Amino acid sequence: MWETGFVLSLCAVALFVLVAALFRNKLKPFYVLFAGVLVTATIAFYPACYLLVSEGAGRGATAVLYAFVNAMRIFAIGSEDELLVGITCEEAGDFWVVYRVLLVALMVIAPFFTFGFAVSLFKNFSAQLRLSLLWNRDAYVFSQLNERSLLLATDIRKNHPKAAIAFGSVSAESSQELAERAEKLGAILFSKGVVEIGFKLYSPKRQLRFFAIAEDPAENLERTVELVETYKTRDNTHVYLFSGETESEMLLSAMDKGKVKVRRINEVRSLVNRLLYEQGNVLFDSAKAGVDGNKHICAVVVGMGRYGTEVVKALTWFGQMDGYVLDIHVFDKDPQAEARFMALAPELMRKEFNGTNIPGEAQYSITVNGGVDVKSAEFVRRIQALEDATYVVVALGADSANIDTAVDLRTYFAQVDCTPVINAIVHNSHQKTVLTGIKNYRGQSYDITFIGDLETACSEAVLLNSELEEDALRRHLKWGKEEEFWTYEYNYRSSVASAIHMKARIHCGIPGANKKEGELTVEERDIIEVLEHRRWNAYMRTEGYVYSGSRDKASRNDLAKRHHDLVPFAALSEEDKRKDSKVGTN
Repeated sequence: MWETGFVLSLCAVALFVLVAALFRNKLKPFYVLFAGVLVTATIAFYPACYLLVSEGAGRGATAVLYAFVNAMRIFAIGSEDELLVGITCEEAGDFWVVYRVLLVALMVIAPFFTFGFAVSLFKNFSAQLRLSLLWNRDAYVFSQLNERSLLLATDIRKNHPKAAIAFGSVSAESSQELAERAEKLGAILFSKGVVEIGFKLYSPKRQLRFFAIAEDPAENLERTVELVETYKTRDNTHVYLFSGETESEMLLSAMDKGKVKVRRINEVRSLVNRLLYEQGNVLFDSAKAGVDGNKHICAVVVGMGRYGTEVVKALTWFGQMDGYVLDIHVFDKDPQAEARFMALAPELMRKEFNGTNIPGEAQYSITVNGGVDVKSAEFVRRIQALEDATYVVVALGADSANIDTAVDLRTYFAQVDCTPVINAIVHNSHQKTVLTGIKNYRGQSYDITFIGDLETACSEAVLLNSELEEDALRRHLKWGKEEEFWTYEYNYRSSVASAIHMKARIHCGIPGANKKEGELTVEERDIIEVLEHRRWNAYMRTEGYVYSGSRDKASRNDLAKRHHDLVPFAALSEEDKRKDSKVGTN
């Protein structure tokens, strides 16, 4: 019995340590290990307790309860159990030496968990007291303390020095360096989860903003659902869900949010949208004049991961502009890159649309070069064949790979006297600062723009008070209600794309673009309507929509992503044409 108890005790230790390690993002390791010590101690005490219990019915069950009680006792500092020790010495024989090490180890370790619980309770009580004293201030509450949440909190503190800032789930395992930086901000740190932080007495007139910003998107979705259920009757409550998963979009569209405004932040799409809204004019400014009288855009995207794919999709609808011809060349080492992209946007890549020039239709050419490694001679050959390249985005997934490839591309293009605009995604803010304006040893500038750093991405101006978002809402209100803008992500994304393109068409001098609908001449209206429909067709196809097969409105099916208006402009009804001039004006 002693040998068995000892082996089972060690197995329990190993099991709980493994669970704590594997599920550290979903389960708090402190509580898992506490349970492990309790279970291990119960198993270890069982042999001695079995001997102490009188023979008869229920002896085993009684021994288990007795062992559990004694296991609980070791969590009290200074606890002793002379009776059990004595019995163990007498009955375990020579095996007692080994067993004694196990029991002593448990008696030493257990009080530390008791102390941890006491500290945690005190910290939560102290934090809750501090928060209650700020009951009449706007509050910004983060579900986890990590680099992104701390960057956003730092920016918020600069803009709102008196606001309450709090972090949930700050445990002993959290980074000490991050915790110290948060405390310097005057942030309140809770060891309990964000949902457990009490705001019952908080002023309903004050803004309460929650950020589900853990590293795990599934955890963020779970926290968002819990927060909405908890605060759905409260005014002035916002929840920001950080997730790029389709599951989160579907769930948020279906759930009853009450008074809570929920905003899903897809960081990949957010970066690409911000790039085009703030720097997209360079796509058109760098275009080269062609013999056909048009300006030619030759865009190159290196990498078809999450960022690269989003860039290709966005460039397709963004590049719909009168007087411009759009060619996009994509490179990825995956031989199935084109097939994967076609699965996301099936109609976009069909021969009847890709590379054609149908009046009143989206006009573009997309070439996917799959199975080409950036370190191969084949990549260099194909790149240098694009002598008219005007715009490049490098999105290989890792900062170092993006930097190296961007530098190599500048060299490859320079060898054929080509000087395209080059953007490379670099998340590390420090690296971006250091690399900006880099030159070679002869003082020649590489002229590479580094985009996507976390410090910029995780800022209040980008995430909370975005000029693009305000512009998109104004555009949405031309045809819908504000509630629908926030409730349905389809409306939000569509209006954002419309706002981005509107800014570009004004920059490009499209006739009538900067006028109100009622101020348009007949000629300007015709130009605006056709261009808007071209952009809309390209946008819808990048979202995966296909023609429904009928012009009957009843044939539209958003679940199947089928739309009756995905046709050339001339095939639209007069009513639908007028919608294009209404949406397509400033």
